[in-house]
Amino acid sequence: MSVAHTAVTVLGALMVGFSACSVLAGAEYVVKPLADYGVPRAWWTWLGVAKAAGALGLLAGLVVPAVGYAAAVGVVLYFLGAVITVVRARAYAHVPFPLLYLAPVAASLALGLAS
Repeated sequence: MSVAHTAVTVLGALMVGFSACSVLAGAEYVVKPLADYGVPRAWWTWLGVAKAAGALGLLAGLVVPAVGYAAAVGVVLYFLGAVITVVRARAYAHVPFPLLYLAPVAASLALGLAS
């Protein structure tokens, strides 16, 4: 495991963990867009839990790589789903936001598989 892989994984986990806490805390800058995109309120807690599990899985992957790979794939799929949701809502200016969270996780996965 390289220093770059560790650093990118920790960064990705922190970003995804922050996103999870924001949803679970009901931060207005996160939940208002979810409502605008048509995401049912009943899903918000589960979406936050999924992100939190992904962040913890990324960190666990530093010890058990298979867990990290599975978590990274799950988080990448989660944020690809977020991109699709934003595009379906025609909020094209918001597409970069889920991509910002997806990028370090995808990089972590790529670095992990390359080593």
